[in-house]
Amino acid sequence: MSLTARKIPEWKIKVVEELVNLIKTSKAFAIADITGIPANHIQMLRKKLYGKAELRVVKPRLLEIALKKAGLNPEPFKEYLTGQILVVFTNMNAFELAMLMDTHVTKSYFKPGEKTDREIIIPEGNTGIPPGPMLSVFGRLKIPTKVQGNVVYVAKDTVVAKPGEVVSGDLASLLQKLGLALKEIRLRPKIAYEGIVIPGDKLILNLDEYRNNIMAAHLDALKIAVEVALPEPEVLPLVISRAHRHALSLAVETGFITPETAEMVFLSAVAKANALAVEVARYAPELGIEVKQAPAPVKQEGEKKEKGEEEKKEESKELSEEALSEGFSALFG
Repeated sequence: MSLTARKIPEWKIKVVEELVNLIKTSKAFAIADITGIPANHIQMLRKKLYGKAELRVVKPRLLEIALKKAGLNPEPFKEYLTGQILVVFTNMNAFELAMLMDTHVTKSYFKPGEKTDREIIIPEGNTGIPPGPMLSVFGRLKIPTKVQGNVVYVAKDTVVAKPGEVVSGDLASLLQKLGLALKEIRLRPKIAYEGIVIPGDKLILNLDEYRNNIMAAHLDALKIAVEVALPEPEVLPLVISRAHRHALSLAVETGFITPETAEMVFLSAVAKANALAVEVARYAPELGIEVKQAPAPVKQEGEKKEKGEEEKKEESKELSEEALSEGFSALFG
């Protein structure tokens, strides 16, 4: 009994060879299920990705053979090699490709029996539909209407379906008559490969979330760098400013007087004296101590810039002396 090998059609051999070449020469590729996806959506996607990617509609078995011939283990891909599949080969990274595919959206009409993924609202206004049999359709869908000038008007915005509900025949028919193509069609990869296998649910990134995470990480890194005084051009001005503030605070706290700290030291002393006087007055009212708040320096509106820095310093000194005088007089009568 002689055994004869089944001859493999030439077109299948050519398809596998082409797929092997694309797998080897592309940086990444993605596999998407195109079951139920209109042909015009794929054609428009092909135009959008022209020059950036190669699209091939292939049989799952031929792609499995091509993966093996290209030196890849087909096992991680097997569960995705079912139905009608589209393979997109590119030299972009897999995440960029997935985002381009996900943002390519076309609109279509809902068919009877399909589930909605969003709320469907029939808007208020002129429908352009003459009264007649369609009035009963509006009635069955519980859409309030009125007839004006031989045209049906919807009385108010009406929700006719919520996410997850099945589209009825009446609703599908009405949406078509109103020209409401509300069904969004987008092609999302089931899996991608770029040196490693990437599941489809990991391919679509929330860019705003990543941007916020990076900004938060940068801020945290900057805080640590300032804390340890990392000698970097971006960090040093912040380190110096922080060190100056701490030195100034320490000088005021310890009463170390310099031309820069004198005013703050005296004001701090007045504040502490006032605080002490308040406590004494509370526990020993018979002493008759009255505490007056030292007036804060007030900037004059419309103050002319010509006065110069020296006048401002003199003003500050006078205010400080007044504050100090009033503070001590309040404490000691």
